[in-house]
Order: sequence, then C-alpha cells, then structure tokens
Amino acid sequence: MSADRIARFETLVSAQPDNPLFRFSLAQALDAVGRLDEAAGHYRQCCASRADWMMPRILLGKLEMRAGRPTLARPVLTEALELAIAQNHEEPEAELRALLAGL
Repeated sequence: MSADRIARFETLVSAQPDNPLFRFSLAQALDAVGRLDEAAGHYRQCCASRADWMMPRILLGKLEMRAGRPTLARPVLTEALELAIAQNHEEPEAELRALLAGL
C-alpha cells in the first residue's frame, strides 16, 4: 500500500511539480516509510512555497528530531511556533512549545 501511495504521488508531482499539495502528500508518504531525507526535501519545498503554511514545518521539524538532527529541527519548529501563535492554533502551539523545550 505505501509503495502504491508513493508511486501515485510521485506521478502527480512529476506532472505538476509546482503543486504543493501533491508534494506535501508525497512527503508524508515517504516519511511514513522512513525515507526521511527524501521526505525532508519535499517538506522543505512545501515550506518555501508558502510562508504561512504551518503543517509542513511541524512535520519537517519532527522528522529532523527523529533523524537525530536537532540543530535542523529547532529553527523549523520555532518558525512553526510563530505561525501557530499568529494563526491562533492553540493545540499546535502547545505541542511545539513542548517539542522545543525537549531539544
């Protein structure tokens, strides 16, 4: 199932490389099977596509933490926290504060 999902989103991203939603879905699929470096690249592109998009920043930060790269996780999670505060997302804000406190 995961390989099929990855293949489907790879096809969509190839056809529409500027579609951030397809890229985000591909990143999540890659992340789910542990292809962290590939997923990170797609999450980064999602972050670059929209300055106000909090979710790819949260997922990228968590990925970097799992990968043992706290120095890469911290700025991404900090940016996500700033967005959570600005957008009044209380639950993500609390989660991000806890993640950052643990770094």
